[in-house]
This record gives sequence, C-alpha cells and structure tokens, in this order.
Amino acid sequence: MAAAGGGGAPRALSQQEKDVQMMLAADVHLGTKNCDFQMERYVFKRRSDGIYIINLGKTWEKLYLAARVIVAIENPQDIIVQSARPYGQRAVLKFAQYTGAHAIAGRHTPGTFTNQLQTSFSEPRLLILTDPRTDHQPIKESALGNIPTIAFCDTDSPMRYVDIGIPANNKGKQSIGCLFWLLARMVLQMRGTILPGHKWEVMVDLFFYRDPEEAKDQEEEEAAVGPEYAAVEYTAAPTDNWGDQQWGGEVQPPAAPVAPAGEWGAAPAPVAAEGWDAAAAPPPSAAPPAPAAPGWEEGSVPAPTGW
Repeated sequence: MAAAGGGGAPRALSQQEKDVQMMLAADVHLGTKNCDFQMERYVFKRRSDGIYIINLGKTWEKLYLAARVIVAIENPQDIIVQSARPYGQRAVLKFAQYTGAHAIAGRHTPGTFTNQLQTSFSEPRLLILTDPRTDHQPIKESALGNIPTIAFCDTDSPMRYVDIGIPANNKGKQSIGCLFWLLARMVLQMRGTILPGHKWEVMVDLFFYRDPEEAKDQEEEEAAVGPEYAAVEYTAAPTDNWGDQQWGGEVQPPAAPVAPAGEWGAAPAPVAAEGWDAAAAPPPSAAPPAPAAPGWEEGSVPAPTGW
C-alpha cells in the first residue's frame, strides 16, 4: 500500500487496485511464448524466458466493459456462458448460478445455435467463452447466427469472430476462477445486488477447479474425523446370588429331589397325601387274551389251488 503524501497513515486501496492485486496472485498476467498480432496491444513486456506479460490495467478495463454488456441484457437466461476446458467448468456453473445466465459445461454439441431440429437448440443474445481455441465450434456458430461473443483470450489465442476479447491467462485454474469471480461481482454491483463499497460475501475459492480425487480424499478425511461421541460400555450381569442382595436376604427352600426315572413298563409309584390313608398297591392284573384271528385257525394252512 502506498503511503500518503506526507508519509502518514497508508491510504486505502481502490477497488481497481485490489482487483489487480488479486489477478497478480492468480497469475492472470502470465501469457505464453507466442503472441498473436491482434493481442500485441495488450502485452506489457516480454520476460527473459520468452513469456509475454499481459497488461492487467487493460484486462480490468475489458472486464468492466464486458460487465456493462452483460447488464444491458434484460433477461439473464438469454446469456450463455460456456467452457469446454475442465478448469473452467466449475467457474462457468458458479457464474451462471450467481448471475442467472445459462451454463454449458463440457463438450459443445454442434448445431446448438444453428440447427433448429435439435432439442438443445437455443438462440442466445450473448455468448461468453473461456478459450477461443478450445471453443472454436460455438464461435463459428455464433458468427453464423450474429451472436455477440465475449471471450478470455491469451496471447496466442485467435481473435477471429470475437467481439470483446479480455486479455488474460486462460490456462490456469486459479486464473480462470478469479476472472469469472471478478466478472460476476462487477455484474452484481451494476445491477444493484451488491451495494457500492460493500464486499461480496462469496469467496473466490468457490470458482476454482477441484480435482475429483482430491475432493474425494478430503470428504473421506472429514467423514473419518467426525464428531466424537461418548463410548458406552456394556458389562455382563454380576454372577452373585440375586436373592441375597436384592430381596432382603430371603432364602428360598431347596428344590425337592427328583426321583430317578424307572423303566417304561413299570407302574407309577403311589403318591402319599396329607390326612389320607396310604394308598394300597393295585392288584396285579392278568395279561389280556390275544384276539383270535378272524376266519383263520391257528396253525391252519390254506388249501392248494388248481393253478
């Protein structure tokens, strides 16, 4: 922060200076080793290793111009923001969520803007792209349909059919997320959703690309830590005499001895009752006679037949 003229307290940075600092931290200013002739006006200088440095002041001005164009469209659903690069798909979805635009993340289906027989056919009033080289198919279709196009252009990006080119690094995940975050915040400020001088509560980290494996590992670690609950230990019941401890020391009478079981054919033993005479043993009964076989005599043999 620059100090005041008299060397007093440091002055507060303006909104543009804060945005430029954020873009520097996200490597928005780093270009490539090649430079298109239409992108030379946005180049600040070239490093010793051959990397072109982008002028972030012009990047911020182009972002502001693009935000004014977006706000001029009454229905946000008429705006399509698209990214075929994996690094820009999450940023595109978040931008569409906060601004109300329609997002297309992933591969572009040819004929989306020209073939009326397709179910996904649409006629947007504005098209926002991440990389003119990767998204060359929607750029060609938007040129055929007279659709204005806004694109983030690196130093080696082709500028053909691009109406508003925002010079920036469109190959880094932090750079793409930072650019879409700044553009979304400018749009909301111009619409009046964010009051002037107030900070947007949405963090720029939400617009950054996340590796699916890293996100899965982080979720597993969070699930493994979890809240710790008090462990409840269940012990076995005591093996002491329950009658002596809980029921006042009453001693139960011993169980009557069980008589050994006799043979199956033996007669049951008589039961003695109180106040009754002893029961006499029943007289032995004779075995019942065996029933005679009907129509057969004992030891008789049937007469032979004439077979």
